[in-house]
Order: sequence, then structure tokens, then C-alpha cells
Amino acid sequence: VQLQASGGGLVQPGGSLRLSCTASGFTLDYYAIGWFRQAPGKEREGVSCISSIDDSTSYADSVKGRFTISRDYANNGVYLQMNSLRPEDTAVYYCAAVGMDNPISMYYFRPSTYTYWGQGTLVTVSS
Repeated sequence: VQLQASGGGLVQPGGSLRLSCTASGFTLDYYAIGWFRQAPGKEREGVSCISSIDDSTSYADSVKGRFTISRDYANNGVYLQMNSLRPEDTAVYYCAAVGMDNPISMYYFRPSTYTYWGQGTLVTVSS
């Protein structure tokens, strides 16, 4: 059972990136997926999550309107489309998965909720 996050890189302010979270050994369809990020010297914070019950989504206030989380059922993946990137979005981004029993809530923004973690991908927003 393994998760892998990819798609990070260097982008100018105002630019876009799409992060991918893929899995081997299990099907993401049955798991809530969260995206988290951790900047140097800061705690890991929840960015977005998507339900396995009804594909409902939720976003941190800091990214609402700029980031979009979605599932790719054909490829067993979850994406995080990041637009209008800002320098403060610079961080290592992680995806995580957990079996889901309840609707989306702030519970799914806590790192401790999740069972499986990818290795992280670095996003740097700089001119």
C-alpha cells in the first residue's frame, strides 16, 4: 500500500500547478483523500479534502477559490489544481488517505486523522 504525490515545481506568482496523488496496492475510490502542506518551520496544515461517500470537497480559507481537488477514477488518482499561486503557498505538499465513515468536516483537515501518506512534493512560488 503506497501513496505518491507528484507534480510540484517552481512557478512564478500567479501561475498554476497540478499535483497528482496516485496509489498502488489499493483503490482511492474508497478513501477520503486530503492534501496537506508544510512550509519550513511551520506545522503541517490541511489544504483540501474530498469525500469517498459523495465526492464532496472542502478547502482551507487560504486556498478557497484558487485550488480545486478532484478524483480521476480511471487512473486511481486525486488531483489538486492550484491556480493564482502566491509565495505563501510555497511548501512541501502531501496527500493522505483514510477510510471514511462520516461526511466531510474539519476532522479531515487534521493530519492525525489519516492512515496513509505520500512522500511529499515541493512547490516553490517565486519570481
